[in-house]
Amino acid sequence: MKSMTGYGHSIYKSSDYILEVEIKSYNNRYLDISHTINPLLSSYETYVDDEIKKTVSRGHLDVSLKLRTLSMPSELVLDENLLTQYKNSIERISSLTGAALPDAGFYTTLEGVISNTRTVDQDFYKEGVESATREALAMLDENKKREGEGTKKDLEKLGAKFKASLEIILSKKDEMEEYFKKILLEKYEELLGEKGKDDPRFLSEVAALLVKYSINEECSRLKVHLSEYDKLLESDESVGKKLDFLCQEMNREINTTASKSQMVEINLEVVKMKDALEDIREQARNIE
Repeated sequence: MKSMTGYGHSIYKSSDYILEVEIKSYNNRYLDISHTINPLLSSYETYVDDEIKKTVSRGHLDVSLKLRTLSMPSELVLDENLLTQYKNSIERISSLTGAALPDAGFYTTLEGVISNTRTVDQDFYKEGVESATREALAMLDENKKREGEGTKKDLEKLGAKFKASLEIILSKKDEMEEYFKKILLEKYEELLGEKGKDDPRFLSEVAALLVKYSINEECSRLKVHLSEYDKLLESDESVGKKLDFLCQEMNREINTTASKSQMVEINLEVVKMKDALEDIREQARNIE
């Protein structure tokens, strides 16, 4: 189990540059990646995103790639057209003034005649980007797993509270049916007296109402949901969305149980279950 919050950082150093990768992860329903990337590294954005998607399934990520250049391969470029223009102009000045022509070294000092052009191919930063990205993602993943373990323990405690309340409800459900049956009989006697109490039609109506207000199915489904809940907590996969959906299903069964309940004892446990489930849903929002 992984948390959606975490932090990863790595620095790659070479004789030519220092490259820093920083990744911050926050809660988000879907995978959303924001970038702050040095322009010289912009071509690696797709690579970084692809690597993130291999280990992260959802969450908002702020990704930063910083670069400090130490040295850079370069090439001297001679602008022959500009040099010719300078030469023609200086020769014209010399002919008009009688001044001596300068030597070749003079032309190298003129602006724009010789320029220093950086020569960096697409793969110049490849090793640094790949190495730093892998290390930052490994740190991020480790942090998310560590936080996820803490969340898992909380979810196990909350699940235990939910199960304890369900066990009490299970122990009371037969008593609730008898209680409901007793109420029906008392109401019938109040209206019609003893006459017809054993009438098959009346007994059939009582049976139908008992089935309608029985919580056997709700309790059975809750037990199945709790079994799935335990499996999800032990899973190594991304379970945040599955837990959220499971909580919706459990909440539906709890509400139905509450609507059918005729006993204060069961109603109290239903309230406890709803409180535990709300805490579970809150924790599930932090899980990837």
